[in-house]
Amino acid sequence: MKRLIAAVILLILIGTFLLSYRGQSTEEHTGFTTHRVISHAMGAVDGLAYTNAREAFVNNYKKGSRVFEVDLMFTSDGHLVARHEWTESFTEQMQQEQAVSAEQGGKPWSYEQFKNTPIHDSYTPVDWNDVLDLLEQYPDAYIVTDTKEQDPAQIKRLFAQLTHQAQENNPNLLSRIVPQIYDEEMLRTLRSIYPYTSIMYTLYATQDTDDQIIRFVQQNDITAATLPENRVSGALVESLRQAGAVCYVNTINDLNDAADYEQMGVRGFYTDVLTEKELQKRSWLYALRP
Repeated sequence: MKRLIAAVILLILIGTFLLSYRGQSTEEHTGFTTHRVISHAMGAVDGLAYTNAREAFVNNYKKGSRVFEVDLMFTSDGHLVARHEWTESFTEQMQQEQAVSAEQGGKPWSYEQFKNTPIHDSYTPVDWNDVLDLLEQYPDAYIVTDTKEQDPAQIKRLFAQLTHQAQENNPNLLSRIVPQIYDEEMLRTLRSIYPYTSIMYTLYATQDTDDQIIRFVQQNDITAATLPENRVSGALVESLRQAGAVCYVNTINDLNDAADYEQMGVRGFYTDVLTEKELQKRSWLYALRP
C-alpha cells in the first residue's frame, strides 16, 4: 500500500513538473524564438565549424535545427556570399589556400573564385541566392544574418541587396529572415530599407551599460538579444525578458554550460554542435536533479 501511495505521489509530481515545463517552454515564444538552437555559421559539418556550407545547413536541419546564422560578405565584384572572412588564416582554416595567389593575400575573392573553390575540398560554398533557395526548400527554417562588413555605407548596401534579392525571389521569405544588428545606427539603416518583423540585437561589440541596452530594446521593439558569455547575468536576462526580448548566448558547445545559462533564464544558444533534442533532454534532467 505504501508503495502504491508513493508511486501515485511520484506520478503527480512528474505530471506537475511536465505541465510547468511545457508552459515555460512555450510562454511568449513565436517565430524563430520557439527554437533554442541557432546553428552558428550553418552549424558544424563532420566536426568542422565556420563553413557556412550547404552541407552544413542540410546536416544540421536533419538533426533538428531550424534557425541558422549565416555570415555575409561581398566578393570583390559585388556579390553577396556566405563567408566569415577573407583573411589568409581563415582561408587556410577552410583548406582553400591553393585557390589564392600570394599577391592576392587577404583580399576579397571574385564571385567565380568563391563559387568554384570547395570548402575543405568537400563542401559547397553558397551565395545569398543559394540561402534564399534553402529557405524555399525548407519552409520552416529561419536565417539570422551576421553581416561582416564594417563600413556603414557597406552595411547599407548589404542590407539593401539582400532585401532586394529576397523580394525578387519571394517576398514571403522576408518574414523568415532575422537581421542581426550591432547598434542603433545599424537599426536605423535597416528600417530605412525594410520593416523587418524580427530583429536580433547582438551585444558583443557594444560598450553600452545594461540600462542603456534595456532602454534601446524597449524603445525599438527588439525581438531577441544575443549575449556573449561575459555579459550574461540573471539580472540582465530578466530585464531583457521584461523589456520584451528573449536571450540567446553565443557560442556555446557544452551541454552543462547551456543548462547553467538556462537556469538564469536564457532561451537558447548559438552553437556549432548542440541540438534541440540534446538541450531538451539536458534541461529536463537538470530540472529533475535534487
